[in-house]
Amino acid sequence: MPCSPEASTPFARLGEILQLQKLAQTREGPPSAATRRDRIDRAIGMLVDHSGPIADAIDADFGGRAKTVSRLADIAGSIESLKHARRHLDRWMRPEKRPVTPPLAALMGARAEIRFQPKGVIGIIAPWNFPVQLAMAPLAGVLAAGNRAMIKPSELTPLTSALLAEIIGKSFAVDELAVVTGGPELGAAFSGLAFDHLVFTGATSVARHVMRAAAENLVPLTLELGGKSPALLGRSAEMSLAAARILAGKTMNAGQICLAPDYAIVPSEKVSEFAAAALAAHQAMYPQGAAGSPDYTAMINDRHFNRVEAYIDDARDKGAVIAPLDTENPARTGNTRFITPTLILGATPAMKVMQEEIFGPLLPVMQYERIETAIDHINSGPRPLALYYFGKDPAEEAAVLGRTLSGGVTVNDVIFHVAMEDLPFGGIGPSGMGAYHGRDGFLEFSHKRAIYRQLPKDIGPLANLRPPFGAAIKAYLDARIRR
Repeated sequence: MPCSPEASTPFARLGEILQLQKLAQTREGPPSAATRRDRIDRAIGMLVDHSGPIADAIDADFGGRAKTVSRLADIAGSIESLKHARRHLDRWMRPEKRPVTPPLAALMGARAEIRFQPKGVIGIIAPWNFPVQLAMAPLAGVLAAGNRAMIKPSELTPLTSALLAEIIGKSFAVDELAVVTGGPELGAAFSGLAFDHLVFTGATSVARHVMRAAAENLVPLTLELGGKSPALLGRSAEMSLAAARILAGKTMNAGQICLAPDYAIVPSEKVSEFAAAALAAHQAMYPQGAAGSPDYTAMINDRHFNRVEAYIDDARDKGAVIAPLDTENPARTGNTRFITPTLILGATPAMKVMQEEIFGPLLPVMQYERIETAIDHINSGPRPLALYYFGKDPAEEAAVLGRTLSGGVTVNDVIFHVAMEDLPFGGIGPSGMGAYHGRDGFLEFSHKRAIYRQLPKDIGPLANLRPPFGAAIKAYLDARIRR
């Protein structure tokens, strides 16, 4: 079906691209390993060739974003996901043999296997905080599984979204991979398309609308959401190392990361030590102060800037000690949206900063007397996307990991589990459903087709499975229906 952008509205264009990709997938069938590898190679080359403009566009969209963060997470991280898929593609595509039931049938020639077939056309709704990586990382599994895809990037990063559309348009035919840009209305229409699978990364509140729209066409979903990911410090934790690693994760992208440690839970007698260690770690990372540093990042827009500042005001009003880690919390000047990394000491559940995902550079610090109390607090809220435990006590670590439930875990650091390509990345409950990365991504975007090859002749009980039923089938069933 020909598609003419000039002759179509943006909303009609969505359906046209989807139909074009579905027809191409049906016409050409599951792509070969060579074709999949070629598509992955083109995606890698596209990112390599445009790494500079991508970092520049993200910096401009944020009004100040560390180029190293963009190169590390959005570009290098995406390339590693694609290369990992390319390395393992042939092995992932092999049919998987399964045991035959009853085993005697296998001796007589019956066979069972799973073949991994492309689902078809996958929709990807990517957020603004890592606008390239959160489009390209799921795409690695999508392409490895032999699918085609449509990507809807965020309207909050318009320069990056436009650049992504331009470079993908130069590297891929529209019936292979396409980018569509627009605001919330187009995003709502996109989530209502009859995809063969839909990936959404973003806020839990928006995910509810995406699920409702996808349900109209019974589209299966992968939801990567967020939540309040805790960093729990045991009494055996080395406070200086824990504080440095937590602060590094909290200040990366100014805390605008779904996996950022959302709050710390610290033994009551070690809160002062942790706060001092956090200040030292911050000063080592940002000796001239975070705001305006080329290694720091601004809040994405005024709404998010004001939202995070309101958390500080609410916590102060409710009795928290506000401890900015720069010499002073700089006032906003001009069009800058930098917020100093700030500890909120004495945080309580009554504060908004402990009720909502922060998505900013604030670290509330709660205290506990008994580790069981800390575990109970974690379990009292929705299941988070990540949990971080710091300590050297194996029994305590086992208790924390055994009695809590989260999407993923990093022990003695934060965020790093997402960098492991062979570990699934996903949430549970309000923090998401489904997972991708590595082979888990390949499986997520593949149809696991069960194939059974029957015996060539009616032998034994097989001949007795058709009416009229007699004594032979009765004896067979009596032998099977027993303890």
